[in-house]
This record gives sequence, C-alpha cells and structure tokens, in this order.
Amino acid sequence: MGFDLSEALRSLKPLKRMGTLERRADDDLPWVDDEPIVGGPLFLDTSVYLDVLQGRSPAEVDTLLTYRLCHHSAVCLSELTYAFGRLDPKHASTKSVLETIQATVDDIPEHRLHAPDAATWGQAGVLAGLLFRLSNLQKGEGHERRFVNDALIFLQARQFGASVLTGNIRDFDYLSQIIPTGRVILYRSPPAS
Repeated sequence: MGFDLSEALRSLKPLKRMGTLERRADDDLPWVDDEPIVGGPLFLDTSVYLDVLQGRSPAEVDTLLTYRLCHHSAVCLSELTYAFGRLDPKHASTKSVLETIQATVDDIPEHRLHAPDAATWGQAGVLAGLLFRLSNLQKGEGHERRFVNDALIFLQARQFGASVLTGNIRDFDYLSQIIPTGRVILYRSPPAS
C-alpha cells in the first residue's frame, strides 16, 4: 500500500501532544518581505492562485512567482476546479470566472504538477487530525477537510524541499509548529478596497 502507519505515528507522536496551539507573533513568522528573490523552490497553496487571479497578491509574492521554481499540487488543482461544479451557471459572472480558472489550470506545467502518494495521504490524515484537536476549533464547520488539504500541501512541499507560499497564516503556522522541518513563506493580501 505504500503507507506505514507505525512510522507516521512514530514521527508525529499524536498521543503525546497535548494542549492548544497558539498562533505565533508576527515577528516570529517567516514573511515574504524577508525572502530573497533568488532561493529555493516554492510549492503554491490555493490562496496564491486566488489572490493572483483577483489582483490581490502583494508585489513580493508576484516577484517570487517570477523568479523562483514553482511546484503545484493536485490538491490545489482540485480546490480550483471545484468551482466548475459549484458555481451557478445562470449567474452573470460564472462564465468569465470559469474561463479564468481554466486558463490558470491550463498554464500549470504538467511536469510541475504533483499528486500526493499513499504515504503522504496517510500521514496527512494523522497530521490534520492532530491539527484539528490542538487548534480547539468547533466540529462540523469544514475545518477537518480544509486541514487535510493543508496537511497534504505542507507534506508535499516538505518532500520536494520546497517552501509553501501561502496567505493562510494560521493553519500553516500551526503546521510548521507541529513539524518544524517544513518550510513556509507567509504573506498578507492587501485589504479589499
């Protein structure tokens, strides 16, 4: 099957982790503003695609996307293509939104698009459950599914020796607290005007 549960449990030690995760202070987090233009590869979180498409990505993010090698996750592909089933075909903006998403998906180089393997899926399940328990959030609000996707992207990036570029500050701060060897680069989108 390609997944060793005993190894995942040994590595994450979920039963030994107690308490609640707290988001670290901004000064203790790795921000895009502090990143050199030239550096290691990036693994893009879905927030990056959405912010770029909506013209909300900070200039520092756009610069990194220009100069760094970018990897893409099949998890983000799924989150992007969800709109094709979800959006109301009768809504006036649906056609243009879907055309934009299709162009974005078509631009992803096939050799840079990666699907998680069985081991990553298995470890992501344990990691997402741990993240949910330690974050002390309400059940039934969709956090569980979102955490599985975030854990998959985080673990894929770690496999490739890449940093996750994301605007999802809280979740990826928590993930990097649980697995400090995973790298993230965080950013904030400017407020909508």
